[in-house]
Amino acid sequence: MAMLQQYGRTKNVTKRSKKYLEEALYKRLFKEGSSEVSVRQQLNQFLKSSKRVYKWEVGDTIKKLRDRKLYYPALKLSETMAERGMNKTVSDQAIHLDLVAKSRGIEAAENYFVDLPETSKSHLTYGALLNCYCKELMTEKAETLMEKMKELNIGLTSMPYNSLMTLYTKIGQPEKIPSIIQEMKANNVMPDSYTYNVWMRALAAANDISGAERVIDVMKRDGRVASDWTTYSNLAAIYVEAGYFDKAEKVLKELEKRNACRDHSAFQFLITLYGRMGNLLEVYRIWRSLRLAFPKTANISYLNMIQVLVKLKDLPGAEKCFREWESRCSTYDIRVANVLIGAYAEEGLLEKAEELRKRARRRGAKPNAKTWEIFSNYYLKNGDMKLTIDCFAKAIDTGRGDGGKWVPSSETIRTLMGHFEDDKDVDGAEGFVEILKKAVDDLGVEVFESLIRTYAAAGRTSPMMRRRLKMENLEVSEASKKLLETICVE
Repeated sequence: MAMLQQYGRTKNVTKRSKKYLEEALYKRLFKEGSSEVSVRQQLNQFLKSSKRVYKWEVGDTIKKLRDRKLYYPALKLSETMAERGMNKTVSDQAIHLDLVAKSRGIEAAENYFVDLPETSKSHLTYGALLNCYCKELMTEKAETLMEKMKELNIGLTSMPYNSLMTLYTKIGQPEKIPSIIQEMKANNVMPDSYTYNVWMRALAAANDISGAERVIDVMKRDGRVASDWTTYSNLAAIYVEAGYFDKAEKVLKELEKRNACRDHSAFQFLITLYGRMGNLLEVYRIWRSLRLAFPKTANISYLNMIQVLVKLKDLPGAEKCFREWESRCSTYDIRVANVLIGAYAEEGLLEKAEELRKRARRRGAKPNAKTWEIFSNYYLKNGDMKLTIDCFAKAIDTGRGDGGKWVPSSETIRTLMGHFEDDKDVDGAEGFVEILKKAVDDLGVEVFESLIRTYAAAGRTSPMMRRRLKMENLEVSEASKKLLETICVE
């Protein structure tokens, strides 16, 4: 199998035939849709074959898989190509490390990093590991690794600083960010657009809106980083969250002017923010602009628009937009249908929700875990526990069938366990626990304490309950321990 020297496109890309480019690897993988199941099937077929592939194709395909959060298929492709002799650059290794962390966990990523040759332990691979720690909110490990990177003097860029600032924002410590900015200045590390945006968000989180505004001025004075539409979208979002709608609207108008390249994401952001401001007229105006800029409007655009209309309680508008999408779409995306199904369920229009689910199925879009979650929540709200559990079980099974995992909310679990407890329904509770085990690795003490109360209320015994608690490594409350005395009898 032919391999080139790097993931990036090579100089002779333009010389390749149009036919070959149309049959690039990523096109083969996504020809049946972008669901993980279809991509895995196509990938397995490719890996079993001996079809020729260029390294630029592998790089492009891995990028597209990562963009769609299909991390395991991306990792499998990366590993298989390496086994077939593809030489990885340090940049490739950094990407691979990130895929390992997302697919197999931090420990596996750490082991991969340790096993890398010393020549590969650069700012790229160190930065990738640091980013993994930050995403997992592993503050101590992140800070320790950052100090090591400084000691090694490996040429820090803005990226590791950005990762650390994002971490502090997520864990509610935005006050640490200004000192990081000062450190970057002291070390002559040039901030990028992301740096300024994180800085703005941190000041906004501390309710320093004027400080966030000053960041824009600093960026302009700096002159090395141009303020693009993402900067203005960030400021607009800050104003919307603070309730400064007049200021937000001025910034959104500026954002619109700066979207000269007709960036798809910019249109969607405008629609979302105008929606959050409750400005339906502007939502529709931007939608018309998006449609003119992109006549072949993507599923994701319709998804975003219908979500906004549903939130604004414009159900007729959402239905009209959905019908337009349905008549034109090449791939029937269940996510788009789910938005309208959810809106119908919220309004108590069960027949419409069911009819749309069946119509989607006829068009080739099988219900996913979210679909069944919507129906489960509807039946729970309306007190039909049998159908609630049925849909709950389908959500779990469908999530597993799609190669992922659907995890129910703790509130839903608490409500359902409380129902069995109130009805003194031991068999129902035990059946529900068995269903839960398919979705939750650790059931938790709350589930078992409710189960113990259910046994006690029903006057039932369970000689194995203490052993079950020991196997789960759970310590129950004193009240539950007293109830165990009554139910754990031979």
